[in-house]
Amino acid sequence: MRPSIIIIVALVLVSLLVSCDSVPDLVRPDAGSSISMAFEQRTSDVQVEGEGVVTRILLDDEKGSRHQRFIVRLPEGQTVLIQHNIDLAPRVPDLKVGDTVNFFGEYIWNEEGGLIHWTHHDPARRHVGGWVKHNGRTYH
Repeated sequence: MRPSIIIIVALVLVSLLVSCDSVPDLVRPDAGSSISMAFEQRTSDVQVEGEGVVTRILLDDEKGSRHQRFIVRLPEGQTVLIQHNIDLAPRVPDLKVGDTVNFFGEYIWNEEGGLIHWTHHDPARRHVGGWVKHNGRTYH
């Protein structure tokens, strides 16, 4: 086989694997129910995507890496804490209670509904990059 054909076949196979519904530890964009399921099952370290309304803005966490913190209510009513690393990604400016945000990051279970972190790129490229979207801009 010619090298160009091998490369094309490899790319097709990779794209099929990436689009497959059985990709482990990745929750598809029908997010809210998947986050709720992770909460109910006490599951952590799961990549999730979701959308919610900001219900509370907390003080930044200044211990270690700095994190912008806010609570988001998902459409199902569950709340999650977003911990957005502002040492690795830009702060989400002008964030207010009542604003809608979209997010992609890693879900960690806790009794309060869970938290989402890794909403930023990984400079070492060892972790899936995440993001927060607000008012048409993406922060990662």
